[in-house]
Amino acid sequence: MSTVGIPRSLFYYYYSNIWKDFLDYLKIPYVISPKTNQDILNRGMKISNDEMCLSLKNYLGHIDYLKDKCDFILVPRISNFKKDNQTCTNFWAAYDIVKNLFDINVLHYNINLEKGKTLKKGLYKIGKQLNKKHHAIKKAYKYAIIKEKKRIKQNHIINLNKLKVAKTKILIVSHPYNLYDEMLGKDIIKYLIKNNIEIIYTDKFNPKITNNLSKKNFKDLYFKYSKDNLGAIAYCEDKIDGIIFLSSFPCAPDSLANEIAMRKIKKPYLNLVIDDSSSFTGLETRLESFLDMLGGPIND
Repeated sequence: MSTVGIPRSLFYYYYSNIWKDFLDYLKIPYVISPKTNQDILNRGMKISNDEMCLSLKNYLGHIDYLKDKCDFILVPRISNFKKDNQTCTNFWAAYDIVKNLFDINVLHYNINLEKGKTLKKGLYKIGKQLNKKHHAIKKAYKYAIIKEKKRIKQNHIINLNKLKVAKTKILIVSHPYNLYDEMLGKDIIKYLIKNNIEIIYTDKFNPKITNNLSKKNFKDLYFKYSKDNLGAIAYCEDKIDGIIFLSSFPCAPDSLANEIAMRKIKKPYLNLVIDDSSSFTGLETRLESFLDMLGGPIND
């Protein structure tokens, strides 16, 4: 039976649970690339060009790691979530970049709600490509979506409850593929937790609410994930003590959206931009200074 490779980067942080539950139900074996390490990051930088953001370089490193360890690699194209909710060009182009750089079999689908191309149709497509019957694919999709909805609901509840605790609260404005990646943002989370900071995550609010709230202060913004992030600021700014912006160089949507946000917000903020030469030592110094400005680290 064919084995599917899943890169632990970029799209993974939006769809991994759905993919795994879908494939598990259909009893399709898969292999996930390991947490980002220096070898994977070096692989990506070696085969990418200077114009690519660090997040895309990292993604290509995960593809390179998987290329000889599976029969297919899952690489979707996420175009838009309707007209005023576009994704960045990397989400559009990742499939074409991978096809041009690697001699591999790609499992591919496209999310383009302007043209009626949904996640459901995409998963049905790859199920058929993996020779599964329609009725089994239908059940697998339903199973995966029900489980994902429960997870999302629970994350929303946890994030909202964090706004009520009597601790220093910091909202991290970042894309999950940066924040939760082992080499890009995970050390920042660990540092804040070590210093007894309550972390509020922009991706763990209801995006229907935050996306709509973004119109309050950012009327002309049309990047879907940027709107979700900045709407989260509007949602909880009066309940938090500070904001950390975390992005990878040179992310075009973030360079625009975060700059606009920093001019409008009234809370203290720290802007962290990571590139392939960044080290946590430098970031730690800035984090320490920021916490000191907010009142100092609060250790147990």
